[in-house]
Amino acid sequence: MFSQLPTPVLDPILSLSVAYRNDMRKEKVDLGIGVYRNSAGETPIMRAIQQAQDVVVSTQKTKSYVGLAGCEEFNQCMINLLLEGTSATDRVAAIQTPGASGALRMLGDLMKVAQPDTTVWISNPSYVNHKPVMEAAGLKVRYYHYFSPVTKQVDAEKMLSDLSQAGPNDVVLLHGCCHNPTGADIDFSAWQAITELAQKNGFTPFVDVAYQGFGDGLEQDVQGLRYMAERVEEMLITTSCSKNFGLYRERTGAAVVVGKSQRDVDNAKGKLLTLARATYTMPPDHGAALVKTILSDQGLTSIWKQELSEMQQRLLNLRQTLCNELRNNHNTTQFDFIESHKGMFTVLGFSQDQMTQLREQYGIYGVGDGRINIAGLSEKDIPYVADAIIKVS
Repeated sequence: MFSQLPTPVLDPILSLSVAYRNDMRKEKVDLGIGVYRNSAGETPIMRAIQQAQDVVVSTQKTKSYVGLAGCEEFNQCMINLLLEGTSATDRVAAIQTPGASGALRMLGDLMKVAQPDTTVWISNPSYVNHKPVMEAAGLKVRYYHYFSPVTKQVDAEKMLSDLSQAGPNDVVLLHGCCHNPTGADIDFSAWQAITELAQKNGFTPFVDVAYQGFGDGLEQDVQGLRYMAERVEEMLITTSCSKNFGLYRERTGAAVVVGKSQRDVDNAKGKLLTLARATYTMPPDHGAALVKTILSDQGLTSIWKQELSEMQQRLLNLRQTLCNELRNNHNTTQFDFIESHKGMFTVLGFSQDQMTQLREQYGIYGVGDGRINIAGLSEKDIPYVADAIIKVS
């Protein structure tokens, strides 16, 4: 049976981590996999998480199953973080999932059942897992223009022109903030324009929120999402606690459905639970228990928000410092766009050959499409990385 299987293609991002670990050079920098690191190069456990763990360990009395939907208190916390203050909270349902990738797959499966001929429009470029997950669910995938390789910003005119072709059988997948891989975000006027197109043409928006709090702030990063949720009849949302709670290995996420009525979303939730039962049955509990504990306690919430703000400010400072290094010590404004991007990622505009050169000659690991993880930088690395960027540009 297994002899018939083709040789697998390595994941373009996860394989970088293996190559980095096997690189024996002292001077090397991992800007590949998307995890936040502090100045010491560590992915820390947040203080709020540490305190929440103490609470959970001391109060939890059982390891019995939580249920197909996961922790319902966690689900409500995620709804509040995303949609608080909007009318959508009266017609919404959520289930806990194994990370946002699990949420993507569950909503992909839901679309396949509810509307089998759905085409999912994704940005060009997009998160590397969007296309394979949607295709694995049996859905068609189509790209819309998004990123200009010239300006290194969103090409809103081409994007809106493409999306004007989407209709009632289509779903438009958007990044809620901190676009992966480019770091270039749509502005509020674009959110308004896409909302108007959804109302006019009848397509369903699908918003992937993986980095809330890493862009302009916890509330600011969902301003466009909330505007849209107020005005469209149906919407799909995925969210992740990997980045803003630092719960990478705990695989903590949620799939959210906004519908025309509470009855509709209750039906959608019921179908999601059936799909979950046939896929993984129960989501892992520990991460959700920690998030619920934090967001149910005013003191822990305050600590978490302060930590998240510090992480967001550090990302801004890293961008500014790198751009200053390139401007002041290398006399170039070519990479000033890095400062305007949001969140963890930036696309340098380098070719596959240039990214290979960065890796092989300088030990700087980035993705072949030119993506680098700003959060992978430490302050001491910046002069070395800037010098390497100049040498291969």
